[in-house]
Amino acid sequence: MAGNPDFDLFKLGEEHDELRAAIRALSEKEIEPYAADVDENSRFPDEALAALTASGFNAIHVPEEFDGQGGDSVAACIVIEEVARVDASASLIPAVNKLGTMGLILKGSEELKQQVLPSIASGEAMASYALSEREAGSDAASMKTRAKQDGDTWVLNGSKCWITNGGKSTWYTVMAVTDPDKGANGISSFMVHKDDPGFTVGPLEKKLGIKGSPTAELYFENCTIPGDRIIGAPGTGFKTALETLDHTRPTIGAQAIGIAQGALDQTIAYVKDRKQFGKSISSFQGVEFMIADMAMKIEAARLMVYTSAARAERGEKNLGFISAAAKCFASDVAMEVTTDAVQLFGGAGYTRDFPVERMMRDAKITQIYEGTNQIQRVVMSRALLR
Repeated sequence: MAGNPDFDLFKLGEEHDELRAAIRALSEKEIEPYAADVDENSRFPDEALAALTASGFNAIHVPEEFDGQGGDSVAACIVIEEVARVDASASLIPAVNKLGTMGLILKGSEELKQQVLPSIASGEAMASYALSEREAGSDAASMKTRAKQDGDTWVLNGSKCWITNGGKSTWYTVMAVTDPDKGANGISSFMVHKDDPGFTVGPLEKKLGIKGSPTAELYFENCTIPGDRIIGAPGTGFKTALETLDHTRPTIGAQAIGIAQGALDQTIAYVKDRKQFGKSISSFQGVEFMIADMAMKIEAARLMVYTSAARAERGEKNLGFISAAAKCFASDVAMEVTTDAVQLFGGAGYTRDFPVERMMRDAKITQIYEGTNQIQRVVMSRALLR
């Protein structure tokens, strides 16, 4: 049966293997040495941005016709996973660049794509995604931000919160209500530039984890943008937002896998070296079973994430279940694995001398953003029961 093409379904191509080797080498050399300092000082990982941009990994998803690498969805997941393995904050550079431009890629005009995407691909700019508001988190359709047409422009008023890489990005995909009488069908999507009049970035959140990635509020006070910066037709913004999440939730799953894999790698090295009762603790069956369970869960999550990414790349319909399931399962695994990693390190794991406590803190957000895991279960159940 060797070489039977039917079995290639379960093996990534050589180009993906080569990509993983390249991004892992870069991450270990150019990103990992700064990860602890980035976390300790809650500073943006400038070294990671420079390294990712120089190698073309900052926004691998941008199509070739817009000067990008044209990397497929699985390739994007591999990049995010391998960066997250050493620094979750840095992995949000490629992840959020994809999130912030996916709606534009799916539904935007060619002119607007040409205006935005080449600068993202080159690293001159980054993109963020602005959907959530203080009173519209899981219930995103109840947002209050408004956009009104005024001649050849749109005028936005309102605010957004929890914006990843807010203040660092140049472009923001912003959802706003254009017809209050139509509910979710009255929401539209826009590309806002950081220099647009009336746009300001508010204070940064003080967070448990991903401290190297700024999380900000955005304010729109008669923010005026050109009329051609709307993505798709008026009223299609919420539908585009949901379609975007079908394509990007696997990337959060990939981030979660990377964090978990990094924690497992650190733990295996530690338990082999740590001695108690005259022998390595890796020889104790209780430890062996924990390590086995951690690795087993990571492998299962990785397969689900890659499957969901591949299905999105093929343009399959009804991605809601598998994308939500991949994000939900992988992030739950990341929390379990990093918690077990801290446990296996013992008292040392509770100190900042080792990276597993950072990984445990970073893992938590993967259960929350791009839809809490409770919302993922709502998405899954509705897909199954409709």
